[in-house]
Parts: sequence; C-alpha cells; structure tokens
Amino acid sequence: MLTSFFAALLGTSIALAYPGPVSNPLALRSADSGRVCGTVVSKDTVTAMESRFEEKLAQIARVKGDRDTVTVTLQVYFHVICRNQTLEGGFLDRGYIDNQMDVLNSAYANSSLSFRLERLDYTEMAEWFDNASPGTQQQTNMKQALHLGSGADLNIYTVGFTSGERLLGYATFPDAYRSDTKNDGVVLLYSSLPDAGPPPFNEGMTAVHQVGHWLGLYHTFQDGCDGEGDYVYDTPSEAEPAFGCPEGRDTCEAPGLDPIHNYMDYTDDSCMNQFTPGQAQRVLDQLNVYRTF
Repeated sequence: MLTSFFAALLGTSIALAYPGPVSNPLALRSADSGRVCGTVVSKDTVTAMESRFEEKLAQIARVKGDRDTVTVTLQVYFHVICRNQTLEGGFLDRGYIDNQMDVLNSAYANSSLSFRLERLDYTEMAEWFDNASPGTQQQTNMKQALHLGSGADLNIYTVGFTSGERLLGYATFPDAYRSDTKNDGVVLLYSSLPDAGPPPFNEGMTAVHQVGHWLGLYHTFQDGCDGEGDYVYDTPSEAEPAFGCPEGRDTCEAPGLDPIHNYMDYTDDSCMNQFTPGQAQRVLDQLNVYRTF
C-alpha cells in the first residue's frame, strides 16, 4: 500500500502521492565503498547526443545571438522515499534537506546557478525504497506518481537501493527530457546527504555529481585518454575514474594532472571541490537548449 504521510510546500502545505526509462547502465565500481554511480552512457549514445546538441545550440545562436550571463534559479522538488520513519529507514527530516540544498548552491555558485526548494514531500513505500533503480518498474511507478514541474525543474528522489546494484545515485540527461518527461530527474542514496550516513560519501557531493549529469555534464574520465572526452575544453584527460583522493595522479599523456577534485570524478566527497569554467558554460548551454528558463 502506498502511504504518503507528510508533504511540505516550503514547509507549509500537504499533498498526497498517487500510485502511478532509462535502461540499466553499465556501472563502474568504487573499490573503496562498494557503491557505484549509475549514470554511465555508451560512446555511441554520447556521440548521438552531442550531434543533436551542437545542431540545436547553433540554431539558437543564429536566432538569439549571444546571451548575457545571468544567475539562473532552478526550482527543486525533493521526494523522500522511506521504509519507515527512522533515519535508517530513509526518513530525512527537513534539516538534512536544507543542508543538501546549501551544498548544491555552494558547489554551483560559480556556474551562475542557484537552487530553490519549491516542495518537499515524504512517501513511506518500502517497495520503492528498496527496489527503485534504473529500468525497474518500481522506479517507473515512483516517478509517474511523484514527478512535478517542467523541464527546467529538478526532481530529486532519495531511496535505499537495498536490492540489486549498490548505487550511490543516477540521473537522466537533458537530451532525454522531451521523449520521457516523467523519467527526468536525479535519484540518490538517502545516506549520501550531508551527515545522513557514514563516510566517504556523506557530505552531499553525490547530489552535486548527479545534478551535474542532469545538467548535461559527463564524467571527467569519459572516453579515457582519447577522443572527445567529456566535451569540455578545460578538464584534463583522465584514463579511468579516481577513488579516494590520489593527489598528483596523471594517467594520460595530454597536459594536466587528473582532475581528481572535480565534482564529476569518483573521488571521496572530501576530495571534491570544483567545476571548471568550461563545465559552467556547458551547463548553461545545455539549459538553454533543453530546459527552458
């Protein structure tokens, strides 16, 4: 039985959840934690997405010309899915959500982006808490029931990932929004929020990383040392994901050390602290093409 027992619209109003795809990705494993990022796309898929993106970006530039850089505020609909009303069961009180919003805003402050919590709701549903993951019926049901807003609005879901692959989180890319609007959003392991679980992934950087995917960013190690990489000009090439915080690592012959401090790598939360100017520009371009604001 679906029980939506509490919801808050900026802390004030109550809403009911009504019971209602991204395919299972090839996930890369963290040797340290046994947790994975589920947002992994094939080279062919990336090539196709980038071709569409470049064509649409050129069309917009011809029509609108250069746009002044302004701060873009994105509304966030935060959906907490829990097994029961305990922290171990996935229940996150408002303080955890506020702390996560602070981390998001701090991480994206130099990207001309800000995030505003529009709505917070809670759904006690063990089936979704345990089994919602890429490609599952539980994920589809959860998102069909709870997804709110438009393409410019961010839906975040927290779950337990207690069945199947041990995920930290996953996200959809902007390119997919119009073909599957209800699937759009970010799904996080609840204990990845600030102080909601044990280290090394408990400072809120999983959300920063997955929101990066939702905004059109790839992993810094995309395509390894060859090809187009992550399609950002100022992130050094990286042969494979970095774990822990391996200072001075350099896995490619191209200039620059591996970007282990970048939010789009796989390092520990305490190691992550930067986006590049090129990533900030790509985010704004992706928003302009795919998410009206």
